Amino acid sequence: MSTASSTESSSTEPVGTGSSGPESAEAATEAEERAERAVRAPGRFMALADRFAPALGAYAVVKAIGLAVFLVLLDHTGDYLKKQVGRGGGAHAWDVLGTWDGVWYQRIAENGYDPQLIPLHGFPLATYYENSAAFFPLYPWLMRLVGAVTGLGPYGSGIAVSVLASLVAAAGIFAIAERLGGFRAGVIAAVIWGLFPGSGVEWAVYSDSLFVALSAWACYCVMTRRWIAAGLLALVAGLNRPTAAALIAAVSIAALVALVRRKDGVARPLTAMLITPWGLFGYVAWVGWRMGDWGGYFKLQRGAWNRYFDFGASTLRTVMDVITGHWDFWQSNPVPDLIAIALLIALPGLLVLLRQARPPLVLWVYTALTVFTALSSNQIFGNISRYLLPAFPLFIGLAVALRRVRTSTLVGLFAMPVLAAGWYAGYALFELGIP
Repeated sequence: MSTASSTESSSTEPVGTGSSGPESAEAATEAEERAERAVRAPGRFMALADRFAPALGAYAVVKAIGLAVFLVLLDHTGDYLKKQVGRGGGAHAWDVLGTWDGVWYQRIAENGYDPQLIPLHGFPLATYYENSAAFFPLYPWLMRLVGAVTGLGPYGSGIAVSVLASLVAAAGIFAIAERLGGFRAGVIAAVIWGLFPGSGVEWAVYSDSLFVALSAWACYCVMTRRWIAAGLLALVAGLNRPTAAALIAAVSIAALVALVRRKDGVARPLTAMLITPWGLFGYVAWVGWRMGDWGGYFKLQRGAWNRYFDFGASTLRTVMDVITGHWDFWQSNPVPDLIAIALLIALPGLLVLLRQARPPLVLWVYTALTVFTALSSNQIFGNISRYLLPAFPLFIGLAVALRRVRTSTLVGLFAMPVLAAGWYAGYALFELGIP
């Protein structure tokens, strides 16, 4: 398994394109086309716009279609009108996008935090009342900032932050895929980001798009040897989600390798290693301090939300229940559960395609730890599609494999997923499950 990467070279030549033959000729042609576009564009901004516009435009189109299908399905059933507000229900179809975790983020944006561990009695799976401290602060901070600038309420601010962050994430995914397989692979990767199972949360009041944006650009900075920027992005990501631990480890390990090899000196990789964990550590420590219990954050996650690390025991048990047709386990949601099973079946193939793209070490570590974290924790099984959404290198490998497929064929391949994503990544997640 090759770990050759841009951390070992500052060249912008796509990795894995070969040194001779048709592949190198194709890569050279794409590089010349990009250079010509940059020369034609008046100024740096126009050059960047020219480079990223196809990917962002394609991503926005597939997301808009998926959202329209999602709203049509909601209107068709009207089930959201019968559900509790905040739990898949609301006065309008679009209110569903601000339910579940979205309610907590809106409360934090409005009222801030009051971390507490309040005992709860009489419930077999819960020992503490739910508390907003379980949700990391970066996303609601940005919601509050956008609200202060625009006058939007918490819901509108949350959607605005998520949509903008999703575009930044699409740009980062494009940039990484472009380095691994060329411009065409980058555009395809951005489209798959909008169609992947779990992608329904990208344009909802959820922090997932923001996290993927930070992760993608942190990995890109490692690939281009911008160590300080990579460290800072990992630090900030630690204020957004606890799963930032995977990104922190990936950036730190890549920096350690660069430090050992002395490819980029000592100061920059060492600084990146030293600064990456403090967003995550700082928030968890603050919650513990406010609760008067240094393990308070983890007690809250386990006692209120039944989330804890179990080395995959619950995932394996649930897989066996689903494939044998048993639906009596905790938080059984048949449709999302089956979608999760389909994704797990596809996972080995996606990893093989990623290997063929010859990704750098930082992408391997980040992907492996993200997948491991998703499958090794007690959680709602149907949400595996959402928990694997941050593992964006999985669909970069697929994009690189599809880069030589003709455009007309690609349109045919993606036509049905573009329509179906509104169901499997939106309706199934929000209305048939609990995202």
